[in-house]
Amino acid sequence: MRWGILTDLHANREAVEAVLEHATGQQIDRYALLGDFVGYGADPGWVVDLARDFVAAGAVAVMGNHDIAVVRGPSPSMRPDPRYVVEWTRDHLDARQVEFLATLPLVHEEGDILFVHANAWDPAGWEYVAGRMEAVRSIHATKKTLTFCGHMHEPRLYHLSATGKAGEFVPTRGMPIPLPPSRRWLVIPGSSGQPRDGDPAACYAVYDDETREITYWRVPYDTEGAGAKIRAAQLPQRLASRLTDGH
Repeated sequence: MRWGILTDLHANREAVEAVLEHATGQQIDRYALLGDFVGYGADPGWVVDLARDFVAAGAVAVMGNHDIAVVRGPSPSMRPDPRYVVEWTRDHLDARQVEFLATLPLVHEEGDILFVHANAWDPAGWEYVAGRMEAVRSIHATKKTLTFCGHMHEPRLYHLSATGKAGEFVPTRGMPIPLPPSRRWLVIPGSSGQPRDGDPAACYAVYDDETREITYWRVPYDTEGAGAKIRAAQLPQRLASRLTDGH
């Protein structure tokens, strides 16, 4: 089976449409959506409806921190810009869309794979896998060989050997990477809706569970159009410029 892995879509219709168009050429059998369907972007309803349709067709989906913030209201620790967008988003979703977000699980396990938004050691705590130390902690928190997670908006790949030696690297787009079962792996595809590694192109990954290969992809999209929608909605202007500069 070939999995299409998307995460951190962040209400960015232009980016998600571009990713899905690219994915049509990748022979995807099933999708996994790793949360944060809302927040930052101007099309939360469209993205939530798309996710709901994908789940109805057999996709995996898990909850992100922005999703639960829209369901429950922003937390006191949330920064001003995302807090404002959460409140705005709550006014731009209907009851069925909010209900869909509310019913998403924090984790989904399937075969030897764990799908989660933030990390495996405390999925509801929303701590980041910001480096090798957190990656190892997350890997140790599950018995699964392969973990897919989002939350970090930069693509990364981590591994842990049977002897406890950890490694990491930044993947090259379009290059299949073997994930042998002799090691345990943590895959961060990067954000489809708001990349932050200096490259504005949308991120996603394709995993083939027969060849055990992961391929990271970057897809250019209409960042100016997505940013114009953010400005027209009178959302924080920094969120529009972030799409074009990738930071």
